[in-house]
Amino acid sequence: MNYRKDQQQEFRELAGWVIDQTLKAGAKDCKVNISKRRSVEINYRERKPEIIKEATTQGLYLEVFYNNRYAGKSTPDFRKSTLEGFITDLIDNARIMEEDPFRTLPDPKYYSGRSSLDLQLSDPDFSKLLPEDRHAMAKAVEDACLKSGGEKVISVEAGENDDTWEDFTKTSNGFEGFNKGTNYSIGASMTLQDEGDRRPNGYYYVSCRYKTDLPSLQDIGTKAAKRTFDLMGGKKIPTETLPVILENRGAARILGGLLNPMSAGSIQQKRSFLADKKGQQFGSKLLTVQEDPFIPRGLGSRLFDDDGFPTRKRNLITEGRVNEFLVDWYYSRKLGWEPTSGSITNLIIPPGQRSVDEIIKDLGRCILVTDYIGGNSNATTGDFSVGIIGKLYDKGQFVQNVAEMNVADNHLTFWNKLVEVANDPWIYSQARFPSLVIDNVVVAGI
Repeated sequence: MNYRKDQQQEFRELAGWVIDQTLKAGAKDCKVNISKRRSVEINYRERKPEIIKEATTQGLYLEVFYNNRYAGKSTPDFRKSTLEGFITDLIDNARIMEEDPFRTLPDPKYYSGRSSLDLQLSDPDFSKLLPEDRHAMAKAVEDACLKSGGEKVISVEAGENDDTWEDFTKTSNGFEGFNKGTNYSIGASMTLQDEGDRRPNGYYYVSCRYKTDLPSLQDIGTKAAKRTFDLMGGKKIPTETLPVILENRGAARILGGLLNPMSAGSIQQKRSFLADKKGQQFGSKLLTVQEDPFIPRGLGSRLFDDDGFPTRKRNLITEGRVNEFLVDWYYSRKLGWEPTSGSITNLIIPPGQRSVDEIIKDLGRCILVTDYIGGNSNATTGDFSVGIIGKLYDKGQFVQNVAEMNVADNHLTFWNKLVEVANDPWIYSQARFPSLVIDNVVVAGI
């Protein structure tokens, strides 16, 4: 989509007008976010387009602060004649809300210090992507997947999604920020005929800011097929305690259970098993989780957070110790703490030295966990449970595909058993984690 060169200025002028009108209508403070997005989805099945969607959306979200009361609401209508009533109605809503003295705009001093780096979040060639290019991409992935599938194939779905967006945020107390970005996502899923009535379904998808950063379309389709064939013949094994390797692209599925308990909201509401663990050893010394908002073209990269605070590099966990909680403005006031940021950008676990193949050779009997089914994580206790799919190895040799198994543990125990980090960070996500080796895990049949 070709946005007009003055799109940012148009947003700025409209936001300024909304703020002016909102203050005149009686609000003490306000915050407005204006955004526009264009999305395209192309999906192929049986070598024919099954889904062709294109949507352009826009929205204005206004937050008002009135005598220790707060209300927020969105509208897709940017006409000033309509917005006047929208603003009045929202302030009326705020007037009837319960008082909350902690609900305010941040102190403006926290807005300063923003980086001026060019994060390269918007592909300059995005407008050159034509409808026929999108169809050709989806078809190429589908062709590669079908070519690798053979007679066992029941169905293949391949798709290309892309979107471009701009948004502008302004507050009545001095914050102003503009974002612009693009995103491409492409991949395929395959269903195969297995023994009896089993029909395993596998997939492989990647996402990037720039089209040129995507892997080859043939590689994407081939990997989707290979990952599906890796599910063939998947069976339970007897309950066993053994090492497991959390594959890079899915490691965040379990490790993500640490993030919610690190939020100030969970801590303030007594729903965090990490509340009293700051500075204490709770995991292996190999567990280090860093945040870097400045990775060029990173899927989580940005210069400011939801409160308007400048983003910064930080070590959330270092060698198994919690360094910093995720503290937004609102809960910083409730807890009486200094705000850090309640938002997450790009998360990194520093990679190790060896490949997964090299590690498997030295582990003896182990499971490479390649996917998950369901699961839950209790932020209050640290208990979690998740269904796993994977591959069983013994002395470096493949034994069988594994399905219908479960891992149940507690994060305070589980992460102490991290014994190695592989050298394969998954770069197609804002969680850029390598594969993680966890020792002595009880794997049980469902």
